[in-house]
Amino acid sequence: MKKLKVNTGRKYEIIIDRGIIDHCGEYIKKISSPTRVTVITDSNVHALYSQNVIASLKQSGFIVSEFVFKAGETSKNFKTIEAIYNHLADNDITRKDMILALGGGVTGDMAGFAAATYLRGIEFIQIPTSLLAQVDSSVGGKTGYDIKQGKNLIGAFWQPSLVLIDPNTLRTLPERFIHDGMAEVIKYGCIKSVVLFRMLKKGMETLDIENIIYKCVSIKRDIVQRDETEAGERKLLNFGHTIGHALEKIYEYKKLSHGEAVAIGMVMITKASEREGFSPKGTAAKIEEMCKLYNLPVFDESTPRDIAFASQSDKKSSGSDLDIVILKAIGEAGIKKVNKRMFQQYIDVAEES
Repeated sequence: MKKLKVNTGRKYEIIIDRGIIDHCGEYIKKISSPTRVTVITDSNVHALYSQNVIASLKQSGFIVSEFVFKAGETSKNFKTIEAIYNHLADNDITRKDMILALGGGVTGDMAGFAAATYLRGIEFIQIPTSLLAQVDSSVGGKTGYDIKQGKNLIGAFWQPSLVLIDPNTLRTLPERFIHDGMAEVIKYGCIKSVVLFRMLKKGMETLDIENIIYKCVSIKRDIVQRDETEAGERKLLNFGHTIGHALEKIYEYKKLSHGEAVAIGMVMITKASEREGFSPKGTAAKIEEMCKLYNLPVFDESTPRDIAFASQSDKKSSGSDLDIVILKAIGEAGIKKVNKRMFQQYIDVAEES
């Protein structure tokens, strides 16, 4: 078992332990005493884990209801959020009760947003079941949903009361979504830890995944404690995400997973930054090689013009500029402001021969 304490506006603990999902009720009872708990999950995770989670909650004395939505990023919209609100109201959830997010990043983002906004804020717990959610999205309190103009444009910062990470849940993930999560792991190596980046060169078969999760969560915890609402350093966590989110939008969240889009974004923005003289030569090649090792795409046929247009409403905008994360070296990142009108030209250099 590994534990981390997060000292943000709401202090909470992250516990990483195999099998913890079957005993979640015991851990939740230690930190809070709601009468009712609403489990929010998707159709895939419901079939795998809801029964055990609900049984543990009931054994610990909670009255439990469950809201299940159709799995996938295309469900991450206000229609689903509204249905969650209706479910909460129909089940008499009060400010003293709790939401439990059981699933991947889509589930955590929507459940967290519902918790932040229903009755002006109720507690919620994160039990992430995907690698991407375990290493990244379940920690830090970012919540939200997508609208047609862009990803996560509606959201709130709302910290969970507890994060329970069970690496055993990764056994039921399709291989594609293990690789999807590894894109975020590679990101952490790129922006903050050359040691982690080098460790990843060994390949998936040799990784201690529990230790990898702990290292990534530790990096994110430290950043979030210093910058809870993304005023400065936390922006570094968006490495590869401006292009990544644009690609997801272009394909209407159907062709590329989040991690696949971010992998392409990391390579593409670093090629551009290299040719502008901001990143050392060869940096993009190192990232490209790492992404290929984990079966992640490193190129997309979308034009720089289409990507630039899709990024105009990116939530990382600052007035007329986009805050772009660039690498000074593997393990060291910084922020560069690029005028939105010049972004196409900036990334176009990545495709020059």
